Amino acid sequence: MTAHLLNCFVEKSIRTRYLFREASVCLPPQPLLMANLVASAYCVVLAILLVRTRSHSGPEGRKYYKRIGTNVTLPCETSDSHTPVQWRFNGHALIHNEGHFLQGTNLTLINLDSSHSGTYSCHEKHSGSLKNQITIQAGNSPGQPNVVCRSNAYPDTFYCTWQLASPTYIPTEFDISVRHGDKEIETIKGANHKNRCSIRFPEMFSTSKYTVTVTARNALGSNSATISFNEISIVKPDPPEIIEVNTIPKSPSRLEVKWRNPQSWPEPDTMPLKYFLRYKPVILNDWQHVEVTDVPFHTITDAYEGKEHIIQVAAKDSEIGTWSEWSKAVHATPWTALASDYKPEENINNVSDILTSTTPSVSANRQNSSPKVELSMILFLGMFMVLFI
Repeated sequence: MTAHLLNCFVEKSIRTRYLFREASVCLPPQPLLMANLVASAYCVVLAILLVRTRSHSGPEGRKYYKRIGTNVTLPCETSDSHTPVQWRFNGHALIHNEGHFLQGTNLTLINLDSSHSGTYSCHEKHSGSLKNQITIQAGNSPGQPNVVCRSNAYPDTFYCTWQLASPTYIPTEFDISVRHGDKEIETIKGANHKNRCSIRFPEMFSTSKYTVTVTARNALGSNSATISFNEISIVKPDPPEIIEVNTIPKSPSRLEVKWRNPQSWPEPDTMPLKYFLRYKPVILNDWQHVEVTDVPFHTITDAYEGKEHIIQVAAKDSEIGTWSEWSKAVHATPWTALASDYKPEENINNVSDILTSTTPSVSANRQNSSPKVELSMILFLGMFMVLFI
């Protein structure tokens, strides 16, 4: 780029000089002369800006992944190892601490951990010019993945998930391979979950084993894990959903519970489920259990009168697989007789009498006050007669 601009500058300068030399014989048109002058100036300005930009941008930064717990030395790349330099971390001058030390112009990071991850830049101390820039990301190579496979949509599909026991702190990719007997099977990775994939069963009730291998890989290393299983061993429905709990009038120890199959179970008619119901009063620790087949409802007959109960249900294929997790807990209290509001008529009359006697009327107040007024008048007249005599 620089060479091109310099060539442009030289070419335009020669052409401009030639035009000026010929001006004594035949003066060229003014627009042509001005266009060449502008073009020459444009080339000169671009060349200067490019040179200045390159001199201040310094070398392009490089990124390295380094293992946690190791020591890492970053070179400043100065021409003289005795040149005073300043190291910066994420744009801020590094302050001396136990996490690093300077050896000449080089910076050594000690016992690397995630706090060391960032961008380091070396500058000449006096001019501030950038000499080197390196980005460090501390991390670990992946451990062995923990792989789990399950079919909650038997006999259509199953899925596998995997996770690492400890984080790597750096980008880590996962590759999965699934084989049924000797045949490789296509996998579909989840769009929103990089640690999950779905697989369609190639055939029903197969006796051939499935083999799943997951490989974790990053810049610091790789690790893999392999599991094998028969299809019937991974069948595990999602929990059912309790949709209704009803009390039964005048039955203080009964509760009617209704639920529905998990939506993920594809064929409840051809692949029926059986259920396991558990319930207990909130105040007790021990559960009561009932196994239910064929129907998604059950009437509890031994509930504790007047006590709040917790109710949950699980599901399982009627012949193969394992039980689902428990459904979300639902709380309910059996029917309770309400206290009667009936009161005898005489009691109501008595209450009215009491209210009447304790709430004097205005006329009664006036009647009660008349004798007091008469007595006051007599006393006043008697005192007046005594003073007069």
